[in-house]
Amino acid sequence: MKLSAPQWSVRAVLLDLDGTLLDTVLDLHAAANGMLADLGRPAVAIEDIRAYVGRGIPNLVKRLLAGKLEAADDPAPPPADALASFKQHYAEVNGRAAKPFPGVMAGLQALKAKALPLGIVTNKAGAFTSVLLERTGLARYMDVVVAGDLLPKPKPDPMPVIWACGRFGVTPAEVLLIGDSVHDFKAGQSAGCKVFLVPYGYNEGQDVRGLACDAIVASIEDAASRITKT
Repeated sequence: MKLSAPQWSVRAVLLDLDGTLLDTVLDLHAAANGMLADLGRPAVAIEDIRAYVGRGIPNLVKRLLAGKLEAADDPAPPPADALASFKQHYAEVNGRAAKPFPGVMAGLQALKAKALPLGIVTNKAGAFTSVLLERTGLARYMDVVVAGDLLPKPKPDPMPVIWACGRFGVTPAEVLLIGDSVHDFKAGQSAGCKVFLVPYGYNEGQDVRGLACDAIVASIEDAASRITKT
């Protein structure tokens, strides 16, 4: 792959997890169908999971039960029994089939070679995030991890992005956020970060190329080639 010459100068990099660094759909699909079986409901296709991922497990459960994306807009929590069932099944399979997307490991190594601090900002709950990072070998690259249940507001709110920047001791304007969805875009843009998006992720079935981000990058390795450390 031909990589680009550096065009942006930053002091730290934040990354989304599911759909950006890791393909986690197989594990989520197994947990979803385990939950649905417990509830006496029919299984869903893996394509449905790809569309429903992105706003945390409670919203994923609501979408699975309703069969539509809009269910996540309802502020009410999902039924407690359904949520507990999903979490139980996901704890059993979390990280079992998850794997880095092409270019992720080389990209993280390239970013570290540039002495850039790296962090995760995800809507996934902390208990699942830490296990997943360890099982997939990504934990050793990360200096900061902001899980979806750490702060009062997850992405697309900018709160977790701003908080992570504070942990790095830098301003959002000095940080690059790399994600795969409109929620990453909105969180990063609202915080004041530079935003790169990868086109291979989930984004609720929509194409990220229509979003006014700073760059669409083919991979994390491609992203690393476009930046230098301030």
